[in-house]
Amino acid sequence: MVTYVNALLYGVGGIVVAGMALLVAFQEKLVYVPVLPGLTKSYQITPSRLRLPYEDVFLHASDGVRLHSWFIKLFPDCRGPTILFFQENAGNIAHRLEMVRIMIQRLNCNVFMLSYRGYGASDGYPSQHGITRDAQAALDHLSQRTDIDTSRIIVFGRSLGGAVGAVLTKNNPDKVAAIILENTFTSILDMAGVLLPFLKWFIGKNSKGPKILNFLVRSPWSTIDVVGQIKQPILFLSGLQDEMVPPVHMQMLYAKAAAHNRRCLFVDFPSGMHMDTWLAGGDHYWRTIQQFLEQYVPEKKENGSSGNNNDSSSSVKCIA
Repeated sequence: MVTYVNALLYGVGGIVVAGMALLVAFQEKLVYVPVLPGLTKSYQITPSRLRLPYEDVFLHASDGVRLHSWFIKLFPDCRGPTILFFQENAGNIAHRLEMVRIMIQRLNCNVFMLSYRGYGASDGYPSQHGITRDAQAALDHLSQRTDIDTSRIIVFGRSLGGAVGAVLTKNNPDKVAAIILENTFTSILDMAGVLLPFLKWFIGKNSKGPKILNFLVRSPWSTIDVVGQIKQPILFLSGLQDEMVPPVHMQMLYAKAAAHNRRCLFVDFPSGMHMDTWLAGGDHYWRTIQQFLEQYVPEKKENGSSGNNNDSSSSVKCIA
């Protein structure tokens, strides 16, 4: 019996030690993947390849790191909504251009695409503290522009981008009008147990075990703790076939937010996977976003009031 107990203790200890080693050595490589296998860090294409007029924008985060972004406008004088887009963890903003092209066409909006530090043409190395600074720099830049309607800035974040966007939205209630979260996790702590199942008893916000590995995670991105503090309208878009982030994560985020915020909407897409929910959702996906914007970020009328009719074109007004 003593031998069995000792073996069990040694086994548990071995799992903990192995988990600690994996987390210390590889966590940044799991959370941040600036370069896809077989590709280079540089952009494979630019918006001009898709005939999208754009502006290269170079910013500096508050710690001095130089960042690169693309600002794509529907028309030069378009005063429609502006979406601040935060991407997933893998690859760079060039890999999202086809989705953004359709977004601009369907929503009649402008899109600002930020390259996190260490991604694309941005300097530095990714970290939670650093990327939080990057997101703030992008929002501050947009808030100071005179060629957009700064009262209609919407944050859009998918997966890791949702975690980034949630923090930014919570910290800037007067600058962000609304936020859209797609296939976002509750926390990196919980995702560690998803990616490395043998660790789920020792790590995670919702772990039933001792959570003794939580302190090792340098980028926890605890969206579940942030989303309940967001006061702006929130749209949750969940792909039920998500192979990376269990859909229950989005359900938990919605439940946490809705308990404190009555302006929350949850919409799921039965065939949506982690990266293609926008494609699998088809017209329903884009109409959902369009209606959300019309309801919560409506066009300002000339007399200063906001429109709220059912005309699908009422959310934008572009001066050609």
